[in-house]
Amino acid sequence: MYVIIIWMPTLDLLHCYSNKCSDPMAKRKEENFFSPENAKRPRQEELDDFDKDGDEDECTVSFTNGTSTLTAAEVGIIESIQLRNFMCHSMLGPFKFGSNVNFVVGNNGSGKSAVLTALIVGLGGKAVATNRGSSLKGFVKDGQNSADISITLRNRGDDAYRANVYGNSIVVQQHISMDGSRSYKLKSETGTVVSTRKEELIAILDHFNIQVDNPVSVLTQEMSKQFLQSKNEGDKYKFFMKATQLEQMKEDYSYIMETKERTKEQINQGEERLTELKRQCLEKEERFQSIAGLSTMKTNLEYLKHEMAWAVVNEIEKQLNAIRDNIKIGEDRAARLDRKMEEQQVRLNEAEKKYKDIQDKLEKISQETNARAPECMALKTDVTAKKRVYNEAEVLYNRSLNEYKALMKDDEQLCKRIEELKKSTDQSLEPERLERQKKISWLKERVKALQDQESSINQEIEQFQQAIEKDKEERIRIKREELDVKHTLSYNQRQLKELKDSKTDRLKRFGPHVPALLEAIDDAYRRGHFTCKPVGPLGACIHLRDPELALAIESCLKGLLQAYCCHNHADERVLQALMERFYSRGTSRPQIIVSEFRNEMYDVRHRAAYHPEFPTVLTALEIDNAVVANSLIDMRSIETVLLIKNNSVARAVMQSQKPPKNCREAFTADGDQVFAGRYYSSENTRPKFLSKDVDSEISDLENEVENKKAQILNLQQHLSALEKDIKRNEEFLRRRQIHYRELKVKITESISEIRELENIEEHQSVDIATLEDEAQENKIKMKMVEKNMEQQKENMEHLKNLKIEAENKYDAIKQKINQLSDLAEPLKDELNLADSEVDNQKRGKRHYEEKQKEHLDTLNKKKRELDMKEKELEEKMSQARQICPERIEVKKSASILDKEINRLRQKIQAEHASHGDREEIMRQYQEARETYLDLDNKVRTLKRFIKLLEEIMTHRYKTYQQFRRCLTLRCKLYFDNLLSQRAYCGKMNFDHKNETLSISVQPGEGNRAAFNDMRALSGGERSFSTVCFILSLWSIAESPFRCLDEFDVYMDMVNRRIAMDMILKMADSQRFRQFILLTPQSMSSLPSSKLIRILRMSDPERGQTTLPFRPVGQEEEEDRS
Repeated sequence: MYVIIIWMPTLDLLHCYSNKCSDPMAKRKEENFFSPENAKRPRQEELDDFDKDGDEDECTVSFTNGTSTLTAAEVGIIESIQLRNFMCHSMLGPFKFGSNVNFVVGNNGSGKSAVLTALIVGLGGKAVATNRGSSLKGFVKDGQNSADISITLRNRGDDAYRANVYGNSIVVQQHISMDGSRSYKLKSETGTVVSTRKEELIAILDHFNIQVDNPVSVLTQEMSKQFLQSKNEGDKYKFFMKATQLEQMKEDYSYIMETKERTKEQINQGEERLTELKRQCLEKEERFQSIAGLSTMKTNLEYLKHEMAWAVVNEIEKQLNAIRDNIKIGEDRAARLDRKMEEQQVRLNEAEKKYKDIQDKLEKISQETNARAPECMALKTDVTAKKRVYNEAEVLYNRSLNEYKALMKDDEQLCKRIEELKKSTDQSLEPERLERQKKISWLKERVKALQDQESSINQEIEQFQQAIEKDKEERIRIKREELDVKHTLSYNQRQLKELKDSKTDRLKRFGPHVPALLEAIDDAYRRGHFTCKPVGPLGACIHLRDPELALAIESCLKGLLQAYCCHNHADERVLQALMERFYSRGTSRPQIIVSEFRNEMYDVRHRAAYHPEFPTVLTALEIDNAVVANSLIDMRSIETVLLIKNNSVARAVMQSQKPPKNCREAFTADGDQVFAGRYYSSENTRPKFLSKDVDSEISDLENEVENKKAQILNLQQHLSALEKDIKRNEEFLRRRQIHYRELKVKITESISEIRELENIEEHQSVDIATLEDEAQENKIKMKMVEKNMEQQKENMEHLKNLKIEAENKYDAIKQKINQLSDLAEPLKDELNLADSEVDNQKRGKRHYEEKQKEHLDTLNKKKRELDMKEKELEEKMSQARQICPERIEVKKSASILDKEINRLRQKIQAEHASHGDREEIMRQYQEARETYLDLDNKVRTLKRFIKLLEEIMTHRYKTYQQFRRCLTLRCKLYFDNLLSQRAYCGKMNFDHKNETLSISVQPGEGNRAAFNDMRALSGGERSFSTVCFILSLWSIAESPFRCLDEFDVYMDMVNRRIAMDMILKMADSQRFRQFILLTPQSMSSLPSSKLIRILRMSDPERGQTTLPFRPVGQEEEEDRS
């Protein structure tokens, strides 16, 4: 039998894929070049096809925006290549490639394909992979002895390969001899030879994920032609498998399984042989044992007795050492617990101080708010008064201004009249003067009546403005109240729905996902994922003794009613994973309490609160599960919380000079929380989780919902009435303001008419001196009115400043009060958190005190055990010295020695004189024993190896299948989206069982259900579809560069343009990859871009040894820093 050692490189490969590969190139985030408007959901039939292979949730394909922000590749791309005496070319290059898109253009025979062939061969590829020859010697130019290839790879950034040795570039030089042999030189950026071993090149290619024999990385002209012309579905499937390296993984897996079966056959043969060898060995052993002399047996028996005496001593000493070690560990742990208690006390002091500081801040804010309230009301009254005074002053100023304007007009008319009278000699008649005086008297009476109306309407305007302002304030208050009622209605409706759902399943009270989550927990526990089955929700594990205390207990326990308990952190992680399936990211999840499960409830009698009339939360509950009770004691100290139904009684009990012993808080039947020095009202009015009368709760909640709806309706009606009042008053105000302005106009017109009548021309009999006196008197009035206007304006400005100052003061204090209110809200939340933190720290302190007490009891017990063992050791050592004075080293245990002594005694009694050749029997026995042990060891080793191999291969074959499903789905989605860019639609059907790949395409916007096989497409359509398939493979295969040789040879101009746009769009979205495209086309229509470099090769001339090339779009060499 031989031990078979199997080298399994594909196991590492599978492991790499299953763990998302540590290769630096695979770490890059995959970018997709589809724009969002082109990204469509995959058709149902494609998803159905994928479901035949497995669950599509196992892999995810994401499409991102086509505009890439990625930087250029830093590792693995081709910077330059140079050829000498290669194929039919004496010298080509050096060709310097850009980091993104490179077009190598030129006519046939210019050396394009030679560059691609040299790339494959220069990076270690086989000659057959180039489709240009079967041997390397065929690449040496005729008449030459050797050929040389030099390839420079980029090696920058964090993923660089041995950057301290190679620098920013790695130069791979290959020398090919006429006999077909080749040698390597791997040089650094400075030209220093680093290595000449092919293993180093393989390591570099593996590090950069370069696969020159992968058709997705390098698609030669011959392979491209075969693929384009192939109509066999099996060939397409083989191309897909080879491109994604799944074919290599599958072959390696098959080889390993075949080797495993051969190894199993050898194991079976070995076991059969082992049975025969064991029988022979036992026969030889019996014969050998039978020849041992009695004297030797007696000597051995005596020695075994000596060993037995000291073996007993050794075992007691080992027990003593173990006890001493345990005592030392226990003392260290006691010291750590002391430190923990000190640290816990510090944290408790800090938490109490923080609670006191927040409480003081709240008290200070409340006092300051109350102190500012009277001042705010006084300032508001002052603002209203100053507005009224300012408005009155403004009215007086406007009146004076109108009067001043009228006096100016009178002055002009008087002056004009005096001049006219001086020139005129005619005398007016007396009747006309009397008529004018009569009209003037009538106009003055009319002006007085209009001014009375003006005063009355001004008062009405002020009343309407006050009414509108009052209604608007009321409208704001009602809208705020309506919003609060709507929030309450929404909450009640959600609670009503949860209560109705809980009638059929009580667990739904604790959340709609709870029944499904509990089923998942049961299933995971049956599968052995949990050490102990989690317990929860805790609210479903407790029962009330008094239903009237339901709200009080809910207010006390709060979120703990929805919490779950786990035995250890490993179970917690499993439960968290299950919760992620039912609770979306960002939503609130139930709390998970991690504490070792015990079968007995804590003994809390020494620290529990007691009152002869009122129960604690612990005594008010029926809890069958000790884990639930212990968790509530740990997390909420329910043994110290009293339940007092009446609010006033609760205040009297808790806020008296001597509250009940060990009681730190109490809850009332209304859910209010009572402390020794403070009282907090409950926000809830009914229990949500613990109520037993669900029908009554539903009925009450439905009535409350209806009441809230009616309240909202009343508020809306009131709001509608207010809106109507505001509109009606605003309309009345508008009319009064129009009437007020009309009165002002009439008054002004009447006064002007009076002035005109008083200044009308009179006959010569009128005394001109009288007019002159009147004009002089008018000027005096104008000066008085002007002076009065200035005083009024100054007074108005003063009143305006006073009004603004009062408004600013009012706004400032109102803003300050609002700021104080805003500050108080988060402080209340902080106070509740701080209070909970104080409780947590107190529970932590009690926890460590109990742990220390238990630990000290155990430690003292061990010390007593140590004293007893030391006395026993002294006795056994005394007995051992009597049997064997000198101590001997014993390796066997006392129990084994005892069995050996008994067996030897029996053998001595039954032994007779031995017969036969003693040496021959001994030799046969040794040979049989060694043969048996050697074979047994080999068989055991092979069994362990096979078992480990089966486990590994089972896991990795599942990983292989999952990886194949992921690549299949991604390829389908990319292919569909690429076709959609030309309004095509298609599908890919993978048959992994029969190893076929069928592609169906429907050009244009025809019937999407009538897909055509690619054989029914035109040449251009088939070429476009094939390019879509290749680009799909590009999107799922990892490699730093892609090379295509004459990819567009079978395309018309339209499909070539579309295919080119698709390739350029992909290249723009994947700037971390390099694209080298060989084509006989001129590429003159390409857009100008720094990312595109065109290497335009001239036709070779007679006698020419170097082919020139001309880079387009990037004249300068790329920065190598």
